[in-house]
Amino acid sequence: MSKHNNNFQIQTISHDKNYILSKVDQLKNKKVLLIGDICLDEYFMGEVRRISPEAPVPVLEVQEEDYRLGMAGNVALNIQSLGGIPQLLSILGQDHGADKLLKIFSQKNLSSEFLITDSSRPTTRKTRIMAKHHHLCRVDFETRKMISSETSDKIENLFKNKIVNSDIVVIEDYAKGLLSPKLIQQLIQIAHQSGKKVLIDPHVTHHSEYYKGADLIKPNLNESLALIGRADWYVDTDDKKSLVEVLDLLHQKTQSESIVMTLGKEGMIISEKNKEVNHQSMVPTFARDVFDVTGAGDTVIAAISLALASNISLQESCVLANYAAGFVVGQIGCVPCRVEDIKQYILNS
Repeated sequence: MSKHNNNFQIQTISHDKNYILSKVDQLKNKKVLLIGDICLDEYFMGEVRRISPEAPVPVLEVQEEDYRLGMAGNVALNIQSLGGIPQLLSILGQDHGADKLLKIFSQKNLSSEFLITDSSRPTTRKTRIMAKHHHLCRVDFETRKMISSETSDKIENLFKNKIVNSDIVVIEDYAKGLLSPKLIQQLIQIAHQSGKKVLIDPHVTHHSEYYKGADLIKPNLNESLALIGRADWYVDTDDKKSLVEVLDLLHQKTQSESIVMTLGKEGMIISEKNKEVNHQSMVPTFARDVFDVTGAGDTVIAAISLALASNISLQESCVLANYAAGFVVGQIGCVPCRVEDIKQYILNS
């Protein structure tokens, strides 16, 4: 990408802390129709004291096991913890992983009513082998082939039945085979016919055509470059003019009214299409400490969806989401942000 003048200005959003705090309770009981791949995150933790006699590899003596909801499952947890009602549409295999996932759904009081069983596919599992805080290896059980037309029809019919009683739609694309471009476009059309907004968390390997017509997309910078077909570009987050160029191209490619590009420690940049002009604004990060960024993106999309469903403006929604993300990155591991957490975090910021 060509070099630009770094003095290019983007409005930084200012806000009244108490005003944002007053918005938190508005998120309660908003229903989010969430569709996306889910997985079982497995952790086997212990100590290594010897090398295997069978091969020159460490032997982990397992002392603890942990099982968590991953991918769209974690988004659902964040929606619930912020006071909303997630309605999760996804697919499971017919296996050990599915049994464990369903048990977690029950323990977390999450509805598993719209999880479709597909015996031809394994339940996606990510198994992490850890010696204390050190990852020794990760084992993935998954298939990325597209779901059958029969399963796709089931998803579409369930979506049609649930959209009436939902406030907003979130599509979480993890490129595990659930979401074909045809199905995504059908879901966007059904949602718009019902007067519901569609928010999409895109995947870096998929083309912008997948997401055309979404009301809002939430990529990070690398995903944004991939979506405009410029994965080879290097863009410094301080180069605001280059960021705006990327956002303008994203609007053209996806025809999305709003884009929220997350920039890690820099916060996020919002781009809103207003007639023929795209207006950009910046939300700085509110993180005090950063220990673990795992799951922060899930928290952001959960908070934005609930806030927009509550008729809170996009800029205020993003401010609220950045507070929630600020809390999450200050925790160890993938921890959802609860209502009391975000309230306390805003007060103490």
